[in-house]
Amino acid sequence: MTVLDSVLDPNGEAYQQNRAALLRAVDEFRAIEQAVVDTAEGKREKFEKRGQLLPHERVARLLDAGSPFLSLMNLAGYKMHDDKDGTEAGGGTIAGIGYVCGVRCLVTASNSAIKGGTVTPSGLHKTLRLQKIALENRLPMVSLVESGGANLNYASEVFVEGARTFANQARLSAAGVPQITVVHGNATAGGAYQPGLSDYVVLVRNRAKMFLAGPPLLKAATGEIAGDEELGGAEMHTGQAGTAEYLAENDADGIRHARDIMKKLGLRDTPAPAGDWKPPRHDAEELLGVVPADPRKPYDVREIIARIADDSDFLDFKNDWDAATLCGWIDIEGRTIGVLGNNGPITPRGAAKAAQFIQLCDQTGRPLLFLHNTTGFMVGTDAEQNGVIKHGSKMIQAVANARVPKVSILVGGSYGAGNYAMCGRGLDPRFIFAWPNSRVAVMGGQQAGMVLRIVAEAKQKANGLEPDEKVLDMLQQSTAQKLDAQSTALYATARLWDDGIIDPRDTRKVLAYVLDIFRQAEERNLHANTFGVARL
Repeated sequence: MTVLDSVLDPNGEAYQQNRAALLRAVDEFRAIEQAVVDTAEGKREKFEKRGQLLPHERVARLLDAGSPFLSLMNLAGYKMHDDKDGTEAGGGTIAGIGYVCGVRCLVTASNSAIKGGTVTPSGLHKTLRLQKIALENRLPMVSLVESGGANLNYASEVFVEGARTFANQARLSAAGVPQITVVHGNATAGGAYQPGLSDYVVLVRNRAKMFLAGPPLLKAATGEIAGDEELGGAEMHTGQAGTAEYLAENDADGIRHARDIMKKLGLRDTPAPAGDWKPPRHDAEELLGVVPADPRKPYDVREIIARIADDSDFLDFKNDWDAATLCGWIDIEGRTIGVLGNNGPITPRGAAKAAQFIQLCDQTGRPLLFLHNTTGFMVGTDAEQNGVIKHGSKMIQAVANARVPKVSILVGGSYGAGNYAMCGRGLDPRFIFAWPNSRVAVMGGQQAGMVLRIVAEAKQKANGLEPDEKVLDMLQQSTAQKLDAQSTALYATARLWDDGIIDPRDTRKVLAYVLDIFRQAEERNLHANTFGVARL
């Protein structure tokens, strides 16, 4: 056993600067999350007058008291579409993974306290991502629905791809993944198919309304005049149409029904009990000062591993052959996982080493953890002559084809093809999270600015012109500023390039939780059919 020692000085000036910078970043994204909650809280009086619970209260009542809950994509759509100041982030949905009657589930709730829970393009893509997570990890889904449907300002961006959510629901059902939906309010037009395609439906009396065309559209289309209740009320759907199985008296009663259904599904998961494993020998609090605030300064990714691994124990793999791409094995709460991290650019050797390591983990069923902090692949004559394209391609091929679960955490920069090789979003990790200091881009802003300057200068010379330094300076600076602004953690998470920003100090907890999800997915037996459960 090799126990990692640490040279980190928590009392040093550099550490304190790094810590302060990262704490500011943590405070920033936490403040945005709180602003969204506060915006919804401002509608409390309105909801209480209707005898309803706020969406986040519905989620809290659904979950087992005191059980862990992993929030997902809280800031989806941040400052995009109609979200002018960041207070409406989240894509119109509250979502995460938690326990309902001892069963680990993927939980979603329409955030109807914000713009009626209407769906923007970000909300659509968030839903698609959540469905993929549920299918890959065999997680039952519980949905608490009250939505005005698609945001009509973006109808053209939602309509075509929106069909995928319905197709996914049918496939989830066919795969044996149960879906429970409680309708707390409106579920109109396409929104009515969401509960319609669920396996179990609960409607709240006098509040739930499901129809393909509401009274105004019905009158405009056919001339027929009908009221909400006779056209799509809860009693009609439960007593006449048979669209729903359960009629609830209010929000709390609807959630009770959902919990009762879950209890009878015959599934039972419990959080992994603490075993013989030992916690890390170094404080998770110190993760705040590990990654330099200045991305140009080097650090050792082992400093992170030492603070997330059981007993800080790490079995290195071929470090003497290539030290820039770190590979090795650790345990997290007793579960072994292969780790890949970056201590420099990915060299031809590093890529070959990583590809071999991934195959070893795939052979024995060990999940893979990618800790991103890379400028990308090494460039230059030496790297090209040593086959960086060939070996880099093989690394990407190994990442893409590994059958074991993969999880990525962006702890620093993740640039260019290095993002691909380290299992960025495009390589489909089961989960991908980001520290608030992380950056994602094709390259750094300074490099991009310099590249365009060189290209523009060469073009001027080729046209027989004397290079205009002022124009070149402006081009370089504006390009750098643009790319830097488009590479921040907030920019990335708003566009669902990750599954959420996490506090660095929570890294081990998050990893332990998702590793247990992976275990459960392997052990759960589903009873698939060829068509999905149909309401006949």
